[in-house]
This record gives sequence, structure tokens and C-alpha cells, in this order.
Amino acid sequence: MPLEITELVYVPIKSDATRIAALLSGEVDFVQDVPVQDIQRLQQDENLRVVIGPENRAIFLGMNVGDPELKSSNIKGRNPFADKRVRHAINMAVNRQAIQKVVMRGQSIPTGIIAPPGVNGYTKELDVIPPHDIEKAKALLAEAGYPDGFSVSLHCPNDRYVNDEAICQAIVGQLAQIGIQVNLVSQSKSLHFPALQKNEVDFYLLGWGVPTFDSHYIFAYLYHTKTDKEGGWNSTRYSNPKIDEMTASLTQETDLAKRNQIIAEMWKILQDETIYIPIHIQTLAYAMKPDLDIPVDISNQPKLKFVRFKNQQQ
Repeated sequence: MPLEITELVYVPIKSDATRIAALLSGEVDFVQDVPVQDIQRLQQDENLRVVIGPENRAIFLGMNVGDPELKSSNIKGRNPFADKRVRHAINMAVNRQAIQKVVMRGQSIPTGIIAPPGVNGYTKELDVIPPHDIEKAKALLAEAGYPDGFSVSLHCPNDRYVNDEAICQAIVGQLAQIGIQVNLVSQSKSLHFPALQKNEVDFYLLGWGVPTFDSHYIFAYLYHTKTDKEGGWNSTRYSNPKIDEMTASLTQETDLAKRNQIIAEMWKILQDETIYIPIHIQTLAYAMKPDLDIPVDISNQPKLKFVRFKNQQQ
């Protein structure tokens, strides 16, 4: 099918407000990444079209589970995150539905796994969100030896994901309900990501897309022991020789059924470990002039070959 577009003028506009103003004034014909607070207003404008769809990206929290002690905590001589009961308590305390409704204004898909739908290895059976249960979470903390909770710093970018800082602010309030006092450190992605890769943080927000659409990409980068070749974004200090061995086997196994079985076994182990706290699948909103039809691209890289002018459609 021939391209319907003959010329593309790319206009970088960093500010959300300025970008939306440019669309409203007619300076630009199309914008990506419409802020959630502007979606309803633009949907009501008869001179614009808004299209919404999921992105191939999960947003989640990571925890330092490997160090003997957390640098940012008031607990000394031990690491609360090293106890699975603490991690399960946090998983119960994070209210994904509240974040979806209040912070994201409906523009997110709550999830119980950091693999987005469409990735090989994802199943609905794995994508189970624990019930939001404050009392049970408190009981788990007490059982783990933290009846009064503890303090910790949460590092969050403020210019990378949709409403990233606001998500972290909501989590601060939610964890306070079970006695975990969170100090929010919100900063630019230019500072946030280097700190993660240097293992300088104890608790953090991260988003992860899977361009290969295969679980191996997640295992190799986020769960494998950090080495010169693997675990490049594993800032949790998690290290499991069995998971490392199984990750390596996925690059060698040629029997698809056997390979998928290995992936399923790995997810079963890792979902119980709860090294990460899944929050949601990020959704994307594009806004454009009414005669344009540009579908949301799951990788947030709109393809020119799919651009259509509505008045030319039969």
C-alpha cells in the first residue's frame, strides 16, 4: 500500500503545555504523549481526534533485596526488603486501582506482572493483582519483625514516564498506611538512571518495554545477576544461580515447547519472589487534526506507513 504522507516535519516541543497549545493553535497537526489531564479536554474538541492504546511498557517498583543493610533506612544491621514477607506486604499495600483512577485518570492498565500482554511468557494466570489489604499487609510486616514499619527513600524520575512523579507520590501515601515511611527523591531521568545502574538506590520506580516480545529480554536485563554481560538493569541486587542458568538456557533451547516451559517455570519462581512490584501497563494517547488517522503504536514509534487521511478513505 503506498504512503499517503509525502512530507514529515518533526517539531520537538519538550513542554507538555506548549505542545498541546501548538496543536490547538494549528501550528502542528499531531502530538504524541498527550498528558492525561488534557485528554478529556481534547476529546471534547470537535476539531481534534484523540486515539488511545496500550504501550509495550510496564511500570513497576524495584527493591534492593541483596544488600545486608539499606543505606536509606532507619533499620540497621538488616535489610527489610530481603524478607519476602515485607515484599508481599508492599505488593498488597500498593493500590493500583486508586492510581489508575486518581493519578492516571483511567489511562493505565493495572497489572500483577512486569511482562506486558503480547510478550511470550505472559499469561492471564500470572497477571494476578493481590487484593488491596492493609490489615494483612501490616500483619505480614509484624511477622517479619517490623511491627512499627521502617523508613526508606524512593527514587523516582519526574520526566520519563506518564505521571511518574505523581505515581510515586501516591505510593508514598499508600505505604504510610502500613507504617513504611517513604522519603521521595524525585529527579530528572539524567540523574535517576545513572544512580540505578550504579546501585546507589534502595527503592525505585522503573518502566520497561520488551522490544523482542519475549520474556528472555526481561530475565536477562532485570533478574539475572548483574555482570559485565547480563543484568544491566538489575538494581535490586537479586542473584539466583538457578534463574541465571535458566536464562542462559533460553538462548540455546531450539524446541519451542520446551523453551516455553522453561519460561513458565521461571515466571512461577519470580512471581513468588516478588522482587518487583508491578503497578500498571502504560497507555498512550495521540491527538491530531480530525482528518488524520494515526493509530497508537505499541512501541510509541508511530509508523508513517499507517498514516491515513480520513477524507481519502473509501
